Amino acid sequence: MTEPMPLPPAMMKRARDFTGPPAPARPAATVVLLRPSGDAFQVYVLRRMTSMAFGGVYAFPGGTVDPSDRPETLRDDWAARLGVPEEQARAVVGAAARELFEEAGVVLAGPAAEPDRTVADAGDPSWEADRAAVLRRELTMAELLARRGLRLRDDLLLPWARWITPEFEPKRFDTWFFAALLPESQEARDVSGEADRTAWVDPRDSADLPMLPPTRHTLDQIAAAGTIPGVVAASEHRDAARPVMPRIDVAPDGTATLSL
Repeated sequence: MTEPMPLPPAMMKRARDFTGPPAPARPAATVVLLRPSGDAFQVYVLRRMTSMAFGGVYAFPGGTVDPSDRPETLRDDWAARLGVPEEQARAVVGAAARELFEEAGVVLAGPAAEPDRTVADAGDPSWEADRAAVLRRELTMAELLARRGLRLRDDLLLPWARWITPEFEPKRFDTWFFAALLPESQEARDVSGEADRTAWVDPRDSADLPMLPPTRHTLDQIAAAGTIPGVVAASEHRDAARPVMPRIDVAPDGTATLSL
């Protein structure tokens, strides 16, 4: 697939000037958080600060895999769904849950003895202290959940896609995208420290928000599902093991073309 794609000027310059070799792609995870809105849904987005890599555009909560991301999981098919060995797949899943907690204060977990339940409220001061400790790497998510008698609800993470950053970028990521429903009674909070704006948006009305191609394509695909049950059903047929490796070509007139 090839299509015109507006890109930030700095990105167009990097694509035009790149001669190689490419930087290695670090494993990462990002979560498209959904909440019901009428008969459809909204998506939680944050705008990265302009001082950051890929700053000034809207994204979903997410980040790179950390060595501490080794959770106990409920699902046993992550290796097959994500296309990597079991331990690496668990690390990616752990990173998705940890980043959602760090950047939005949302906890995908429930009582260890009641795996169908989720944490009802993760916004009190004790949870905030634990979130800050996880962010500082003084506490791992596995340690936090064990201390509170909780277990990761990785069954609430729906694998959606896998994108690898184009070769011309100095910072590259091998990123798995997941969809997840906001647990009942929890609220997403602007706690990341990396965003200058956060918002719940109707994906059908987001065309004016600047986004990088993986974010835009993922949002459009999820919007096409129409409803939250539709997203859940669609996720079962998504290929999150095969990486999408976009190529961006910049013509002399400055027109950028994205090829997937």
